[in-house]
Amino acid sequence: MHKRTAHRWRLTATMVVGTFFAFGTFWLVQLAQNSDTSVDPNSFKNEPDYIVEQFSFVRMTPEGKPRYLVSGAKLTHRPIDDSSDVELPVLQGVAPGQPVTTITSQRARIRHAQNQADLIGNVNVVRPESPTNRAMQLKTEALTVFIDEDRMTSDQPVQVTLGTATITGTGMEANNATRELKFASRGQIVYPPKAARAAPPITGKPQ
Repeated sequence: MHKRTAHRWRLTATMVVGTFFAFGTFWLVQLAQNSDTSVDPNSFKNEPDYIVEQFSFVRMTPEGKPRYLVSGAKLTHRPIDDSSDVELPVLQGVAPGQPVTTITSQRARIRHAQNQADLIGNVNVVRPESPTNRAMQLKTEALTVFIDEDRMTSDQPVQVTLGTATITGTGMEANNATRELKFASRGQIVYPPKAARAAPPITGKPQ
């Protein structure tokens, strides 16, 4: 009887240990499966594939001539939509025969497939005076630049200084190719007094 009881105890202990390991293995498999399903496979698609600091590149025309120079403090490219987030961007239009137009802002998103740049935060556009154009400066908080079409739009309040005149309004479309400037809402134009515009500069010492 003693031998049979000992044998039964050993058999029972072996079965208990085996059952424990079986349930332990099953639990680990379930845990691994649940962990795999909890990770969204699409969450990695928006990760950047490259980051460049202190960058600059030139966008060329189909004829092989420079059209835009783009530079900035940092560029982060995301392959999911072929877009780039840029910190402290600087866009310069360098088309032949045209004055260099410089656009700066706090940040921008460049949509490469659409040839579009969305600039946000303290946007400033400066075009110097030329023989055929008056000096121009544009200020707003958000501006979309369509690079190939050479035009800009904004749905924010905009202030434009054109020569000696100042134009303000909300919602704007500017076409650099046709020299057209349109406001969605009623704008305001302020001209300096005619005497201030026409008065010649004073030279010599006052009497």
